[in-house]
Parts: sequence; C-alpha cells; structure tokens
Amino acid sequence: MEDEDLLIAVLNSAPVVDGRPTDTLREPGAAERLRPFGGRGTAQENEQVRRVRDALHPLIRGGSPGTGVLADVLDRVRLRPTVSPAGVSWQLEAAPDEELAVRVVLAWSRVVTELPGRLRPCANGECNLFLVDRSRPGTARWCSMAACGNRMKARTHARKRRACSFSCAVPRPPNGRSRSAAPGSRSVSVGRPSTTG
Repeated sequence: MEDEDLLIAVLNSAPVVDGRPTDTLREPGAAERLRPFGGRGTAQENEQVRRVRDALHPLIRGGSPGTGVLADVLDRVRLRPTVSPAGVSWQLEAAPDEELAVRVVLAWSRVVTELPGRLRPCANGECNLFLVDRSRPGTARWCSMAACGNRMKARTHARKRRACSFSCAVPRPPNGRSRSAAPGSRSVSVGRPSTTG
C-alpha cells in the first residue's frame, strides 16, 4: 500500500526505550531521517510531520476522535488528475514542507479504509509502537514478536506459574500414598496377573 512504510515509520518515531519515552523526530539530525521517504530534511517539514504523528497517536488508540490537525494539514492540498493510456493517476500538489505530512495523513486514511481495524497499537502497554496487521486472521498483537511478543508471553507464563504454585499444588495424604480412586470407579493394575481363581 502506498506510503504504508512512511506511516509506520512516523507513528513509531516516539518509542519507549528503557522505560523512558523518546522522540526521534526531536533529536539532532531528525529532519534527515525523513529523507529516505522523500522528505526535504527541513525543520518546518519535520514539525509538520510531528504534528500529524501527535494527532494520529490518540486517534488510533481510540482515545481522541479529534481530527482538527489532520484537516488543517489537508486544507491547502490538491490532488490533480492526469489521464494517460494507462488510466488516471493523481498528482499531489502541496507546499514542499507540507507534502510529507500530507502523505502520512493520506496513508493513514488508506490503511484504515482498506484494512479496517488492522492499524493498531502494540498490545504491550509499556510500548508506544504501532503495527499494521496483515495476518490472515487479523490477530497480530505486537509490534514485534521478537521484542514485545516474547516479553509479554514470558510475563503471562510467569504470572500463571506463580498463581498455579499457590492454587495448583495437590496435597498428598498423610500416609504418603496417592489418593484412592473416586467411588464407583475401577482400579486397573499393571503387572502380574492375579493367581487367584
């Protein structure tokens, strides 16, 4: 999908590292990080992209239905159609320092329209990253199975194990033998056949 990589790169530009929120778009040289996506590397462009990211985060998390910043970014934009023998293509016309932010908004719109419910935050509450779930059943939960997925599964396993150590212990009878079978059940022994006739 067009600009999906750009969308995910922008959304994931504010990761939590060692328990502390960071913002790679505010670090020195941050504007240069947008060049691989067709960015110009200017401070104004970087600011526009940050505004869009900061508006999309709560929107995707379901906390804020506010779309004012996104509407503002798109306010001065035009898509111009061009007809050729191959069909109709659309040319984005935006101010140079706003074009990348516009592409992020358009990519977000395409993903939520064409893949409803598949753009989501990582299920690890301590993570601030997002994913586009392309799995067939649509059940992907983590930004990365290697990082958050394994960590969360290990925590769940440890929590269940601790809970089970208290509630799952089967007390043994005082004589040390295993409990007798339930009334009405048959006991089967393996070994020598009985010699009684």
